[in-house]
Amino acid sequence: FQMDTTAESYLDVFPLDAIVYLTPDSENVLEDIDPDKVYVLGGLVDESIHKQLTLRRAQEQSLQTARLPIREYMVRAPNPRNYHSETLAINQVFEVLCTYYETRSWPAALRAGVSSGKGYVLPETAEQ
Repeated sequence: FQMDTTAESYLDVFPLDAIVYLTPDSENVLEDIDPDKVYVLGGLVDESIHKQLTLRRAQEQSLQTARLPIREYMVRAPNPRNYHSETLAINQVFEVLCTYYETRSWPAALRAGVSSGKGYVLPETAEQ
């Protein structure tokens, strides 16, 4: 993958209607990757103290939002801590997106990027 870095804000580099801010709090499910869109992978951890911070930030900037389809393809796994989180690290989101782009399979992508420590597994894994 080719990457360019800049000190400029994504808001100044890309048209607003091309930006999709990925946040686990979005009501919109990412169903496919659009090559004409720019996906913002966050950079903020808003799992506890700053709940919904990324969603609010995107809304304040009038950006489209989406979340990975974790609820649609995965199930909550029983665990001793009763812990379930859809908040992923940037590298995990990147892994999910890359795998989906290559395979066009959300189950394969989520298997690659969502660790079992998040409390979600694919249905066939939960049955084992």
